[in-house]
Amino acid sequence: MNYPTDQLYRYTFSEQDVRGELVQLSTSYQRMLQGHNYPAPVQRLLGELMATTALLSATLKFEGHINLQVQGDGPINFLAVNGSHEQDLRGLARVRADIADDENDFRSLLGKAVMVITITPDQGERYQGVVDANADSLAQVVENYFAQSEQLHTRIWLNADGEYAAGMMLQVLPAAGHDLSAFNHLETLTSTMTANELYTLHGEEILHRLYHQEKVEVYGAQRVNFHCGCSRDRTLAALATVPAEEITEVLREEGEIVMTCDYCLTEYRFTEADL
Repeated sequence: MNYPTDQLYRYTFSEQDVRGELVQLSTSYQRMLQGHNYPAPVQRLLGELMATTALLSATLKFEGHINLQVQGDGPINFLAVNGSHEQDLRGLARVRADIADDENDFRSLLGKAVMVITITPDQGERYQGVVDANADSLAQVVENYFAQSEQLHTRIWLNADGEYAAGMMLQVLPAAGHDLSAFNHLETLTSTMTANELYTLHGEEILHRLYHQEKVEVYGAQRVNFHCGCSRDRTLAALATVPAEEITEVLREEGEIVMTCDYCLTEYRFTEADL
């Protein structure tokens, strides 16, 4: 079976004031998890957050970056995914307590939590929004964010299983006004798609199955990649901010300084000559 590649589809409905997005992740998602040994519930939530970031990145009307963070006081105290308008994504999680593999309750995993969304244009001012993350699912948190900050009726569907992640989004366009009848119809259709179908069918086939009776304009698929962006030079620049006496002490005790990237776990080693 040919499983879907890492792609995002944007589409609009010609006869309804509604826009949609579909993202399917496999290689990029697996690369983000590689080497971290996260518990299964963390893998799932990080996959959902990665899909969410891809969906939101596609809504940017400018070149720039978006960062989604979920911070809570539960066993999972930090989740973050960074994305760009080019769909280059990276992410990580921090866990401070044991988590059973079958634990799926969003509230129990995160505890009292907030989601912080930071949008940084390459040109212009940074914007940051905070929304309460005390909800039953990550999808519900994102829907609440759009309701509060954008005043746009939005539905999000998220799925992840440690190997595949996928997400769909429907959003009312401002031209629709307060009439949600068309949106409600499309929402009902979209809700029939199963996680397995999202993982195993190609994007075009999913959209055809869901909306074959609608007039849909699908834009060109955009490739989604795991891209960390770390480098030896950037790591060295970070070390340059450390007081010289601390560096000297570590070199005297260890003979070298080893820095590990939090995202991709790449190790960078520096000797006294490097520094």
